[in-house]
Amino acid sequence: MVRKSLLADMVLLVVTFSWGATFVLVKEAIETMPPFTFLGVRFAIAAVLLFLILLLFKREQLQFDNGILKAGAVLGFWLFAGYIFQTLGLQYTSASKAGFITGLSVVLVPLFSVWLLRIKPKRATVIGVGAATAGLALLSLDKVEAANFGDFLVLLCALSYAMHIIMMGKYAPKFKALPLALIQITAVAIFNLVGAFLFEPWQSAMAKDVLFNPSVDLALIITAVFATALAFVAQSQFQKFTTPTRTALIFSTEPVFAAVTAYFWADERLSGQGIIGALLILAGMLMAELGGSDKEEATAGGVSPESC
Repeated sequence: MVRKSLLADMVLLVVTFSWGATFVLVKEAIETMPPFTFLGVRFAIAAVLLFLILLLFKREQLQFDNGILKAGAVLGFWLFAGYIFQTLGLQYTSASKAGFITGLSVVLVPLFSVWLLRIKPKRATVIGVGAATAGLALLSLDKVEAANFGDFLVLLCALSYAMHIIMMGKYAPKFKALPLALIQITAVAIFNLVGAFLFEPWQSAMAKDVLFNPSVDLALIITAVFATALAFVAQSQFQKFTTPTRTALIFSTEPVFAAVTAYFWADERLSGQGIIGALLILAGMLMAELGGSDKEEATAGGVSPESC
């Protein structure tokens, strides 16, 4: 189980890299295509891709019962809620504060894990969470500012992402990874497309000069395939081998990957404070990794998941 746990953590780290590395692409794309429309199209493309994979190679898994439909809908709801609260919050607060508050899910997940899943994190994991949180503050915050309504909305985003990780820890061991990811991604696509219809000028957003804009198309293809379809299948398959707290710690490295990518792609440079913050996040993850699995004393230790 230790080897599976290490493999799971490494796969989830690659997933996090795909999210962080595509941040610059997404940022450029949503300057042309509004956020809800972009996310709706992105997740719709990913859903079609996963459906075709199931249809061609895993047709027997296309039979969905009420259990997996409910699980996928719950996961899709929390993931969408995270996106929408972050998007709304960014209208009222700074990107740096939003990045830090979103990262607070790394603190919320272990608290929720004890409450909802009865998984108590080990001391090394708790220390790692503290180090990662301090690192997020240094990486994201240049100065202390008063809290505002946008901060509250982004805090709801952090809570939503935390609940998504917790619910994935609950449902991933019970269902096949591909159909679970398909239902979840389809739900997020539907929620975002409804949001685009209600709150964005979707007619102009779907115009030819937007749909065939090179930066938009590149971002849609890369994020739909790698940062959505493959990423959420991987999370559905491998989070069952690790704990929600360790998953949250791994996901806290996303701004580190985003900063590294921005350095090479957009020539954005971290300050000395930001570099220290990035190192603290990585140190926090390593502390948890070297401290052993939190699942050794949890029910997941006896799980024998089915392959995707």
